[in-house]
Amino acid sequence: MAPEPTIALLVPIAVLVPLLALADRTIFLAVRPEHFWTTTLCFLFAGNWIAGAKAVQLALWFFAGFSKLNHYFPSVVGVMTSNSPFARFAWLRRSMYREFPGDLRPSRLAAVAGHFGTLLEMAIPVVLWLAPGGWSLVLGLVLMVGLHAFITSNVPMGVPLEWNVMVVYGGFALFWAHPDVRLTDLGSMPLAAFLVVALLVVPIAGNLFPKRISFLLAMRYYAGNWPYSVWLFRGESYRKLDRLTTSAGGVYEQLARFYDRPTGIGLVGKVMGFRLMHLHGRALPALIPKAVDRLEDYEYLDGEIIAGQVLGWNFGDGHLHHEPLLRAVQEQCGFEEGELRCIFVEPQPMGRHTLEYRIVDAKTGPREAGEIDVRELRERQPWIAPASPRS
Repeated sequence: MAPEPTIALLVPIAVLVPLLALADRTIFLAVRPEHFWTTTLCFLFAGNWIAGAKAVQLALWFFAGFSKLNHYFPSVVGVMTSNSPFARFAWLRRSMYREFPGDLRPSRLAAVAGHFGTLLEMAIPVVLWLAPGGWSLVLGLVLMVGLHAFITSNVPMGVPLEWNVMVVYGGFALFWAHPDVRLTDLGSMPLAAFLVVALLVVPIAGNLFPKRISFLLAMRYYAGNWPYSVWLFRGESYRKLDRLTTSAGGVYEQLARFYDRPTGIGLVGKVMGFRLMHLHGRALPALIPKAVDRLEDYEYLDGEIIAGQVLGWNFGDGHLHHEPLLRAVQEQCGFEEGELRCIFVEPQPMGRHTLEYRIVDAKTGPREAGEIDVRELRERQPWIAPASPRS
């Protein structure tokens, strides 16, 4: 609430964020370090912090678009549009699929819309970077507002809409209010070197090695190519999670405050539907039979729900609820063999055509690992169990 951000306020933030990351990466990711922490360093060390903040904002747009150069994004657009609370026209929702309801692969319209959105997201930073002012600057800002207005109006699941508002504000506060400030005005070679690593090297590495780098740090926002996990609890063994100190009760316990049991089950089932409708989720009909003998004997919970309960925060980053969290949960909950099986799926690296997966038992450890060809996933429907992937 200070009237201006002084050095005395900024230094503790700059120091504590990476220190906290050594203790808990959840905290580090939750503060959106690729955006806000990096910009804080520009406040502190740039000769002209406007130039540094512009560099951060340009990288956010460009690599968000760059990460969508894949086969996943058409499914994202289709699911997002057909799930929008404002797209109330049945014909529009159905047009997102090849032949609703028999063929739920993304339609040509969804693919074109996805490619157009990718082009738009990559064009905005280029226009704003090169714009000297005048009509070119106006064009860049109009494109920027159009992009984020479309995102916000669709209310996409899992998207931090307040962040989209912040980015739009930043577009005007940085580029419209200071068109004369160029990136070369940064005025600090050490900071420039750091920004090259944070805004260029890390995002490129994150696309090439997504298993190693969080999609947040790689700026791969809502591209559809996410890591994810599914936690399968036999019977009511999920109640062992009550032994944990958590931010909230289980998802069914929370829903029971407002809905009857069948409605609660249906709402959680929508999370499963959301996962299956995206390209990477279509691996689950093949992977679930590898993890458990009968799905009917197990409670299916997406890792995002587990992270929300156990960690208190989730953001589509499946690396928050992979093996490290499973080991921490097992230490306190003590699941018996077969009571908890997890499926961990990694994103597809750029330049390759496979997804890695792992199946792990909470008590006995790894059971199977392998790869799935994404080209096969593109031909699958969400409900069809295909041939088993190669191990």
